[in-house]
Amino acid sequence: MAALVVDGGDLVVRLSPLEKICTFRGNVRVPLTAVRAAAVDPQPWRSLLSLRRVRISPGAGIPGVLTLGTCGFGRDRAFAAVHGRHPAVRVDLDTATSHFSQLLVTVADPEATAANIMAVAA
Repeated sequence: MAALVVDGGDLVVRLSPLEKICTFRGNVRVPLTAVRAAAVDPQPWRSLLSLRRVRISPGAGIPGVLTLGTCGFGRDRAFAAVHGRHPAVRVDLDTATSHFSQLLVTVADPEATAANIMAVAA
């Protein structure tokens, strides 16, 4: 399972080896200055569907089970590492300084992770 960690001045989506293979990329790094908000998303699948057009490229996905990779297009591009029906952490980003508008990641403790990101980014 992926993890959201703060590394220096960056927020990093640390992917497992299998997740790296599925997404055809390494860990995702965004500057902490790009973080607008971080919160627990109890229904991450609804958030993924709210993108204008859900497309996983590159990545892997089985709706309702697993989504790994880049979803959406243009300014509505999100990076997702969502597993099962568990809550996820949604991080809204400034697209002027980040390649993504949103990160959506299932983590072991979403409440503590979101609080930690907001504390560090503030």
